[in-house]
Amino acid sequence: MDAVNRKLLSDKFGVFLDDESLLDQLVDLCRNYNLSGEDIFYKWEAKYLSLGHSSIRPRVTAEAVDALKSQLQDDAKKAKKHAQAVAAGRANLNAKMSMNLFGRVAVKSEPKEQKLFPSSSSLGVPEAKWMAAGPSKVTVSCPNLQNIPPMGQRYRYMYQKISERGEALDDQIEETAELVQSFYNIEEFGDPAKSTEEETTIVGRIVFDADSTSASAVKLNEATLTLEASRSMGSGVRVSLRLDPNVRLKGAKKGIGGVGFFPGAIVALRGSNGGGGWFTVTEVLPLPSLPAPTALGSNGSFSVSVACGPFTADADLSYEPWKLLLAKWKTEKPEIIIIVGPFIDCMHALWKNGEVDEPPIAQFRSMILEPLQQLLDSLPGTSVVVVPSVRDLISDYAVFPQAELASSVFDDPRIYSIPNPSQLSLNGVSFAVSSVDVLFHLRKEEFFKPMSEISSAPLAENETPASDAMAKLCRHVLQQRSFYPIFPPPLDLVNEVNLDVTHSGKLKLAEDTAPLVLILPSKLKQFHKTVDETVAVNPSFATKGTYANIKILSGKPVQVDICKLSE
Repeated sequence: MDAVNRKLLSDKFGVFLDDESLLDQLVDLCRNYNLSGEDIFYKWEAKYLSLGHSSIRPRVTAEAVDALKSQLQDDAKKAKKHAQAVAAGRANLNAKMSMNLFGRVAVKSEPKEQKLFPSSSSLGVPEAKWMAAGPSKVTVSCPNLQNIPPMGQRYRYMYQKISERGEALDDQIEETAELVQSFYNIEEFGDPAKSTEEETTIVGRIVFDADSTSASAVKLNEATLTLEASRSMGSGVRVSLRLDPNVRLKGAKKGIGGVGFFPGAIVALRGSNGGGGWFTVTEVLPLPSLPAPTALGSNGSFSVSVACGPFTADADLSYEPWKLLLAKWKTEKPEIIIIVGPFIDCMHALWKNGEVDEPPIAQFRSMILEPLQQLLDSLPGTSVVVVPSVRDLISDYAVFPQAELASSVFDDPRIYSIPNPSQLSLNGVSFAVSSVDVLFHLRKEEFFKPMSEISSAPLAENETPASDAMAKLCRHVLQQRSFYPIFPPPLDLVNEVNLDVTHSGKLKLAEDTAPLVLILPSKLKQFHKTVDETVAVNPSFATKGTYANIKILSGKPVQVDICKLSE
């Protein structure tokens, strides 16, 4: 390009150049200001005519080139200011046009990195502990909540790199493979795409085949079962699975009757690839269970009440179920109250249709927070743990995993805000809680294949029969060691999750022990089940008129009552 501009400038100015070096300076101006040689000539011509020169072209001197350079600099500054003014005007117009009913301005901007809630395990710091305000005898601690900068952990939802998502998904497979290898004493895993006459053990993720996706109406079935290997264990290939007619399930809970497959499930399989383009499965190996929860010590007995939003009916914002809950708690006097969002639900018809005049935070404080604080004033031995929902209008984060509600929302030492999902300890008793309806999603996506059982494991004392449908769903969460093991989420339910794959590590259950109590709110009928020595509780929603009371008694099994607001 410089050569072209040099020729143009030489032709235009020719003998009028005082010095050949001035031609080099003119070429530099072309390059620096992204102009052609012809543009430079026209600007030069306009300048000397504006100064009153005659039509006889003056000599091109060093001073004249410097003057032209100054003019180009001034023109560039003016153009930049004009562009900024235009952009500001457009942004202001867009802001006025997109002012939403919450009084917030929606201005389009470049994606900014947002801070993610920190993890004590990743930061190498001890877990946060609080003694409940007043004479409460319950100590609350949450390992994944710290008042420490997140050290570079960021939210980039919808702006993640494909490589980052791929690495996160691969890590899930490889971490599970290590557990399987250690538990079953496997020397080496096979490549599911490699032809072999001998049986081999493989680990991978269940996915749809190429012709079916979770976005389609086709549900996972035996004909569409496909396994995806990690890049290190099988070059990331996808191989169709065919279940042998005599496929067996080895080492599962007695009476479970088969295996539930769903998109995203990590599985361990035995079989072979005979070269026909598929892997024939002859045996399914259940994933190792988490270590049993610690037995209840002598830390004293206490009660926990759990209620889940929405807390007002679809037709109004009177919050009648919430008022009934407050009345119940005033009578029952639990030591700990766990409330799970949404509190101000973005899916509520009145909010969606723009029929609410006050900001969400104002309604939260008047309808939820202030009545709750009045209750705590009358119950000095009670503390509250708050878990947000991705549907909460008062949350700064609408992705899962989700940071806790901002500290500005609460200003009360008796109320503890924790992330979604979370694992927390109450007097040393492990609780796990999430607001996403993973049970309904699993029920919708699961394909159950009956199989014969060999080397079955006995049920624990007081454990729910393994064939129980709800117990099977809860077992998926525990065995996959994830609050949300499905990937990808069902298309028609994706707005209930907004799954951030790159931070899926925040969805893991703690590796050291299973939670004693697992709280999974769902639109499925309320229940409590004992699964692998973990008590799984679905309190359902306050709008359905139910909540759960849990009693922790030293040296005794956990007691759970599903209570009705109307009683």
